[in-house]
Amino acid sequence: MIRTYTIEKKSTGKTDIFDITVELEQHLKASQIETGQVVAFVPGSTAGLTTIEFEGGVINDLRQAIERLLPRNIHYDHDARWGDGNGYSHVRAAMMGPSLYIPVIDGQMTLGTWQQVVLCDFDNRPRTRRVIVQITGE
Repeated sequence: MIRTYTIEKKSTGKTDIFDITVELEQHLKASQIETGQVVAFVPGSTAGLTTIEFEGGVINDLRQAIERLLPRNIHYDHDARWGDGNGYSHVRAAMMGPSLYIPVIDGQMTLGTWQQVVLCDFDNRPRTRRVIVQITGE
């Protein structure tokens, strides 16, 4: 059985990080899948998905680490070609990746105690982000 759902979040254009774990859990419950997998995918080339403890300090640490590794204020060829100033956004999203796979056992995602699923929007302008969720199994 395959069930497909959507999660939407409105971003501000300032490296927004959203906890989408509760929405995933709600969709999993609605699917009635007991054994299988949850796959989440964010369309677009300036956002990504990962897991982390969704706690203010570590979320700030993540934002700062991303800025140190892939800063906004350096030259990106994409910006020179297109002039939209979001070259850093594309590189950040590529490094994080657009999707996650989470095994489901006994009707529960197999996340760790302090592990949440987060959507990271790296673009430099507000957007409405869509996460496609497919839950498969029995």
